[in-house]
Amino acid sequence: MELILVVEMLDPRNDFLFKRIFGSEENRDVLLTFLNRTFEEAGKPPLTEIVLLNPYTDKDAPRDKQSILDIRARTSEGQLINVEMQLFNKYDMDKRTLFYWSKQYAGQLYEGQSYKLLRKCVTINILNYSFLPNSRYHNVFHLAEDRTGIPFSDDMELHFLELPKLDEHEIPAGSGGLVNWLLFLKGSNPSQWEVLAMNEPGLKKAMTTLEFLSQDKEARLQYEARQKYLHDEASMIEGAREEGLKLGKAEGKAEGKAEGKVEGERQKAIEIARNMLNMGLEIEVIVKASGLSESEVRSLKV
Repeated sequence: MELILVVEMLDPRNDFLFKRIFGSEENRDVLLTFLNRTFEEAGKPPLTEIVLLNPYTDKDAPRDKQSILDIRARTSEGQLINVEMQLFNKYDMDKRTLFYWSKQYAGQLYEGQSYKLLRKCVTINILNYSFLPNSRYHNVFHLAEDRTGIPFSDDMELHFLELPKLDEHEIPAGSGGLVNWLLFLKGSNPSQWEVLAMNEPGLKKAMTTLEFLSQDKEARLQYEARQKYLHDEASMIEGAREEGLKLGKAEGKAEGKAEGKVEGERQKAIEIARNMLNMGLEIEVIVKASGLSESEVRSLKV
């Protein structure tokens, strides 16, 4: 009797694994197809070619806590694209996105070069948590004037792909598009892969790569090392956040008590001043006795 081993599929949302699948030279066509589906859904023209600026290498060690496993590419027109997978919420995603976008944008110029050399920078954040207050799984941002919508510059383009918002989304029958890629990344059951691959033939290579890595012993060890680091980091961030909230509440209560005490003492001083005014005492005497200013005491006479 032949023994069939069923290998548990690894999670493509792990940033180390995501870069292996989408950010290696041999899978550059996979990344190109994914990007084109993303841009197509946003009403943008397709790309014809991309160059990986930081392709996956053995130096992208998941055991290195400083590893930044994003994917950076340049189009034939010189535009820069950054793709990042976020498995856990690190908070301040808006500021974090602007910070890294600005570094990429400014990093194009060397000292003395003209601003005209700056090219468009596109950031694509794939989030394993809900971030924006709407039900859309794909949101795109640009710089534009508030009332008229006049574009200020097309050099900034930010995409947010939120995987949890696909919970109620069924696999489209016979329909290609970005949603098939996101359902694969979200960890759809391999039994559904055939339908996804029929909708999106480009997904087949991504699936084959994931299957290969899931069966590779060294890849699994690296994956598990990265998963441990990501879980530990998420726990530390959440713990620090909760501790900060507790501290903030405690300080707020203490501050409230202090403010209440000060206000109580002031009301007592006002009552003393009023009684002394009724007794016909001099203003100077009342100021010394109550601790109020001369103008405050005089205002009580009105």
